[in-house]
Amino acid sequence: MLTKKQHELLMFIHQRIRESGVSPSFDEMKEALDLASKSGIHRLITALEERGFIRRLAHRARALEVMKLPEQATTAAPAKGRQPFRPDVITGGGRPVPAAPVEAANDTRELALMGKIAAGTPIAAIEHETARYPVPESMLGAGDHYMLEIEGDSMIEAGILNGDLVVIKRADTAASGEIVVALVEGEEATLKRLRKKGASIALEPANRAYETRIFGPDQVEVQGKLVGLIRRYH
Repeated sequence: MLTKKQHELLMFIHQRIRESGVSPSFDEMKEALDLASKSGIHRLITALEERGFIRRLAHRARALEVMKLPEQATTAAPAKGRQPFRPDVITGGGRPVPAAPVEAANDTRELALMGKIAAGTPIAAIEHETARYPVPESMLGAGDHYMLEIEGDSMIEAGILNGDLVVIKRADTAASGEIVVALVEGEEATLKRLRKKGASIALEPANRAYETRIFGPDQVEVQGKLVGLIRRYH
């Protein structure tokens, strides 16, 4: 899944490279998406890179390469003066998730799979469940839980792989070192390890290819904590 802004930026980069052979500058991307600062562009590029849609080419200025496009891709560039950002999920491909419920045993609890977790997709933007799965009670404990499907490789060194189903306990606080669903600046949700560094919050990937991102305490909202993982084999 891509958010509307991620989709717009990806298509703008793709179209500019097709036209000129060179990726656009950060200033051009900021102007095209009508964003207030280049930091928003940096976050969008990081999210697209984590999910394999683009890659940065080393030792070259303005070097971005588009690796793949969403299934619903269009080549229209974003228009300025649009309405304020409202998260919108755009499917980026992948195998279908079974919609039929699975019968739960007595020692399990049936949880809703609420979609895919990817940088840029707030949980509130997922309006309905896509499936239900039985999860062992021993994994859960008290509290409200839901499931998300992982998309991307930013947490592979923590054993969380693309396509895994993670079990999340709803929470609005977390201890330093816990893996959380974090909502950044009200727009971008991601599964990362949270570190408290003085007055700042660090969101750490578990993949050396990606950078740790630092935010102020008012920029990050915890939406849940990782409590379990289910891996499907096909």
